[in-house]
Amino acid sequence: MSKGFHFLTLVALLALTSSFVSAYDPSPLQDICVAINDPKSAVFVNGKFCKDPKLANANDFFFSGLNIPRNTSNPVGSTVTPVNVDQIPGLNTLGISFVRIDYAPYGLNPPHTHPRATEILVVLEGTLYVGFVTSNPDNRLFTKVLNKGDVFVFPIGLIHFQFNVGHTNAVAFAGLSSQNPGVITIANAVFGSNPPINPDVLAKAFQLDKKVIKNLQKQFWYNN
Repeated sequence: MSKGFHFLTLVALLALTSSFVSAYDPSPLQDICVAINDPKSAVFVNGKFCKDPKLANANDFFFSGLNIPRNTSNPVGSTVTPVNVDQIPGLNTLGISFVRIDYAPYGLNPPHTHPRATEILVVLEGTLYVGFVTSNPDNRLFTKVLNKGDVFVFPIGLIHFQFNVGHTNAVAFAGLSSQNPGVITIANAVFGSNPPINPDVLAKAFQLDKKVIKNLQKQFWYNN
């Protein structure tokens, strides 16, 4: 084959690799960039103003309280406690965050996506039925029952869920590959948007009577 073909192939591979890299949080260009709300004497990096590194301290990289069980008395029976750049400003530009998830018996972390992060979850207590669905056209469902110490991965952007199938409380911790992974709860986004989506659109999409759609839109959709 010609050298020109090899060169074009190399360029294409480099472009493809670059596209994968840009799909995640950009790499930091300095050791630390502690997020700060006050823009005075600060530099804007990755969506946040950075504190002067000389003024940073250990508390900028610290969060306490993930050992405390959360209240799960809500419609879905679960509570997510995030530890992202809003809780630990020192996470800014580091491309990682963490959550604790508490589940009541038969509690659900409802179907949702993280548009900017892959999630890796480990069960600390209880038994969870977890799963995710791949994109069109296959829409394959991958599920697993997890017990204490088991680990499961939810790929970036895919709809996923966790359901406590046990008679006792359950607890899980999860790491995410973004300082601000974002959460889109499917039911809330579709039926609880502000302003509401035109009922004709949803009636057509779900092949339901418009009265059913309007009834769904009137309900309170809990945003976990």
